[in-house]
Amino acid sequence: MRYPPRPMTTVTPETPLTGLTTEEAAQRRAAGLGNDVAIASSRSYRQILRDNVFTFINNVLFGLGLTLVLLGRVTDALVSVGVILVNVIVSVVQEVRAKRTLDRIALLTRPKATVVRDGVEREVDPAEIVLGDLLAVGPGDQIVVDGVFASDGRIDVDESLLTGESDLVPKSAGDAVLSGSFVVNGAGRYLATKVGAESFANSLTAGAKAFRRVLTPLQRKIHLVVRVLLLIVVYFEILLVVNAVLAEIPVLQSVQASVVIFGLVPNGLFLAIAVAYAAGAVRIAGRGALVQQANAIESLSNVDVLCLDKTGTLTANRILFDRIEAVGIDEDEVRRLLGIVVASASSGNRTSEAIAAACPGEAKPVSEEVAFSSERKWSGLVIDGTAYVLGAPEMLRPALAADPTAATVADWSARGLRVLLFARQRSGSLHDSRGQPVLPAGLEPIGVLGFSDELRPEAKETLRQFAESGVRVKIISGDNPETVAALARQAGLEHDVRLVSGLELAGMSPAQLETVAVEGTIFGRITPQQKEGLVDALKRRGFYVAMIGDGVNDVLSLKKADLGIAMESGSQATRAVADIVLLGSSFAALAPAVREGQRILNGMQDVLRLFLTRVAYFALLIISTAIVGGFPFTPKTASISTLFTVGLPTLALAAWAQPGPVVKGQHIRPLLYFIIPAALTLSLAGLLVYIMFLLMGFATVQTAQPELSPDQTADLAVPYAQAAIVTFTVLCGLVLLVFLKPPVPWLAVAARYTGDRRPALLAVLLLAAYAVVLTVPGFGWLLEMPQLTLWEHALLALIVATWATILYTIWRRRLLDRFLAVDLADLAGFEPSDAR
Repeated sequence: MRYPPRPMTTVTPETPLTGLTTEEAAQRRAAGLGNDVAIASSRSYRQILRDNVFTFINNVLFGLGLTLVLLGRVTDALVSVGVILVNVIVSVVQEVRAKRTLDRIALLTRPKATVVRDGVEREVDPAEIVLGDLLAVGPGDQIVVDGVFASDGRIDVDESLLTGESDLVPKSAGDAVLSGSFVVNGAGRYLATKVGAESFANSLTAGAKAFRRVLTPLQRKIHLVVRVLLLIVVYFEILLVVNAVLAEIPVLQSVQASVVIFGLVPNGLFLAIAVAYAAGAVRIAGRGALVQQANAIESLSNVDVLCLDKTGTLTANRILFDRIEAVGIDEDEVRRLLGIVVASASSGNRTSEAIAAACPGEAKPVSEEVAFSSERKWSGLVIDGTAYVLGAPEMLRPALAADPTAATVADWSARGLRVLLFARQRSGSLHDSRGQPVLPAGLEPIGVLGFSDELRPEAKETLRQFAESGVRVKIISGDNPETVAALARQAGLEHDVRLVSGLELAGMSPAQLETVAVEGTIFGRITPQQKEGLVDALKRRGFYVAMIGDGVNDVLSLKKADLGIAMESGSQATRAVADIVLLGSSFAALAPAVREGQRILNGMQDVLRLFLTRVAYFALLIISTAIVGGFPFTPKTASISTLFTVGLPTLALAAWAQPGPVVKGQHIRPLLYFIIPAALTLSLAGLLVYIMFLLMGFATVQTAQPELSPDQTADLAVPYAQAAIVTFTVLCGLVLLVFLKPPVPWLAVAARYTGDRRPALLAVLLLAAYAVVLTVPGFGWLLEMPQLTLWEHALLALIVATWATILYTIWRRRLLDRFLAVDLADLAGFEPSDAR
């Protein structure tokens, strides 16, 4: 999608190109001409409240609750809506706490701007910019407010975060530049023409996040589950309406049943995952990683291919001028010319800074200039009629008159040095007839330059941990493949290393590219577009890809990857599009981030087991009791049982989850191992309880009120069965919690033993709390349940114990596995037969 073009502002001779004074800037700010729009670093409080409270299912339940109020059932409405609000309040509090913590840390990676004030460049927060400010930009810098380019020469701007198209847009003097874009090549200054709310985009970070939204496998699974269950609920509601019409069921009873049926949709799953993400982001922030996408930590646990750049990512980007070899002329003359070329260039980078430190020189007038580009991999100047070019030997080689440097380049590259070739053409031009950059033919090589870089100290250990976890590591760089391979060996990548160059990729078909992307390990002389293509090829092959980068040439691949990770020391544009920013530019936070992701995945697997078991049990019991006659739940009893069996336990499970092995790609069958036996046996036992207490209640009512008709007696007996069902459901739900997180090894027949006894203790506390609900008169009145006798409670306990024993045997002997001929337990990550 392209946005409509903005009117172009013309730079006139009267336009001040020296910048405002401090006094002028203060006057304009006082006049309301400042860039006073705050940069949002996370969801607003309003968004958090809206997303947690006003979900579709909540809105339906709120509507049904209002209907109950209008029908005179105020307590039904209060209990049903109150249970929802308990979960909402917990989730909102957790997210708000996480937001405050993350917002403070996010200030570290907030984009900066360089303004010219009083004729001097200074770095300021974007909020300090005023209308008419002169701003300086270079490669990787954000255009933070709308403006007009005001320098000679040109810059290449990436507007893909605004338009969705990755083609670079050249800008020269007088051209408009839009906030939300960033500079890829060249450097210059621009005048701020629109600030604050009038600016095209007040935050590149916000634009990047709106443009890029990747759902993790866990999120996709939860969305699918909720949508399928929503369809089932709609089907149930249709049956309910038809039955109400045909059987002339009262409106109140139909609405009460609708509340129970809509409660089958596990809306709490979204709340649980939001809490898990927020808590995980806060924990990992303390270890040195800023989460910019809520699902990024969980996403990291799904990664099976890790792609990373070399310079600034694998290495510390502390480039040193290591050696020089003159070709055809004296070395001192080569150094003198290098010093002049670097000093005369309008923009620089780490490489030019290293050259300037070793070869000082004075600037001279430049008649033509081509800034360095990651795609071209060379830069050049024309000084006094002579074209000087500095770039990758492979890129310059086709334009050389002769090449006596091949042996030196190969030798230095094999040693891990970054190699550049310095060449000249005494009467050359750097542009063709259309004004496009081009290498002049007949270049004369005059020097070979070698640069060294330092491997990040934590890189080797981090890559080893990823490799041990089964994650394939691929290094994608613009440097020579041999240079990259030498550094890769230092980082511990020594086995089955296959080198691939960008020149080889250029002529490949999509199918060939996919094959090479999977089989290759080191990719050198890669352009930004090829880097993006490699990530895309891996994704097409079914891999979950993470990309780590730091430079503007990594932006495309970071956006394409399932998970983008940026170094804090990287360019503003790179940090803006990343899902995770490594604070301090250290890999050390990645291993804890993986463990945190495992914690989230394991916790949500436990949450899913409880939620889906409850849904299956409720649905099966409603269908079963419909055959017998009656409805097993009221809105109050359904809400209370939900609160005690999944509402409070799932929040605790998400918070107490522990890291551990995650079986990638296997999500459904491990759930089925737990859900199918539990739901089937639970619904059968529940049906038995319902029938038993319905008959007992019928006999009790008939004895007490013999004058009633059989239909009237049956109507009065149903509450006895409903009271028994809610107690039975709560007791069984707490038993399932113990099976899910066994406190002792011999109970580990349905889930792995972790040694965590907190869930079992929670089950005991919830049992005590439910006992209070049953015994305190006020609660009994609120729930409107008949009071069961002591022996009736003992009978329920006996049925629960019998059910638990049967379920234990099914899991212990793997009866479901044998019946289905599938090793579901193995996929669940444990072996029940080993439990003692």
